[in-house]
Parts: sequence; C-alpha cells; structure tokens
Amino acid sequence: MNNHRFKSQIIVFSAPSGAGKTTLISRLREKYPELCLSVSATTRPIRPGETEGQAYYFLDGAAFIKKIEEDAFIEYEQVHGNYYGTLKSKVRDALDEGQTILFDIDVNGARSIRRLYPQAILIFILPPDQDTLINRLQSRKSENDQTMATRLERIQYEYSQKIIFDYVVVNDQLEDALHQIESIILR
Repeated sequence: MNNHRFKSQIIVFSAPSGAGKTTLISRLREKYPELCLSVSATTRPIRPGETEGQAYYFLDGAAFIKKIEEDAFIEYEQVHGNYYGTLKSKVRDALDEGQTILFDIDVNGARSIRRLYPQAILIFILPPDQDTLINRLQSRKSENDQTMATRLERIQYEYSQKIIFDYVVVNDQLEDALHQIESIILR
C-alpha cells in the first residue's frame, strides 16, 4: 500500500494530556483509514479487552530490558513503573510496506523520531489555554489526585518543547483543528 497523498510517511503527534490529541488522531484515521497507528511495546499488564499487537506489544521486564540492550527501540521511557517504547523493526516493516504511520507520543519520543527520521512531520497539539486543559482532565474522571498532579507538573516542560515541532495546532474547535492538520499532512 503506497500512500502518496501524504507529505511524509511518518506523522508525529505530541501534546499535554487533555489537549485532544487522541481524539484528533482517531478522527483522522476514520477519514483516512489507510493511516496506521504506531503500536508501542510495554511492560504493563494486558487489560481486559486488549489484544496483543493492537493496543500494545506486551513484554515482560526482562524481554524489554534485553531489547533496550539490543538497541531495538526508536525511543523508550519508564512511566509509572512500566516501560513503553517504539520498536524499530515494526516501524521499518510498516515503512517498507509503504504505509503512513501516525505516532501518538510524548515530546521526548518525538525528539528521538526526528533524529532517526528527519523527514517526519512533527505536530504539537495545544489546548486553547491551561484552564481548558485542566477542565478536560478533570472531566475525564479517570485521574486520581496524584496522577493529575503529575500531569499538571509536566505541562510546562511539554510546552517548552514545542519549539522542536514543525507545526503547533491549537485544539479549540475540533473540526477547525482537524482541517488545519489535514492542510499540514496532505499533499
């Protein structure tokens, strides 16, 4: 499958939690089903309803560490006691098949992808303001106080990293942000 309609085969999205990145990616994939989403490896336990290779590639700690030692990851990070990383082999296979890959990744991962794939398009998603971001996080009702505090502490760091991105899109109105992203990624 060769997707000549996209400006790059690698499109990276980063954002602070609550900016709407996952929703935007989901809408893009509905409209352009040929886009594939990069699937990360993790050491976190599989959850009910998850399928190996769809949500994540599930590895135990020893296997993940071995892959780190083998330099098998484009990027990896330890978050809340679990490892998460993007396997080079999976990305290489998708690119060899001519697929266009979307990455939903943090700013450090975006930096690593840029080093290995300078042709990648990096897009940073911002909420209209911090109050909106906090309201979105609180309305999820999926964050305990500690997780919320951790996410809020990280916001300033993430904002400071937006300078490494090719584009910054403010997700105030979902449809407007989606149209802006389409104008960025389509030829």
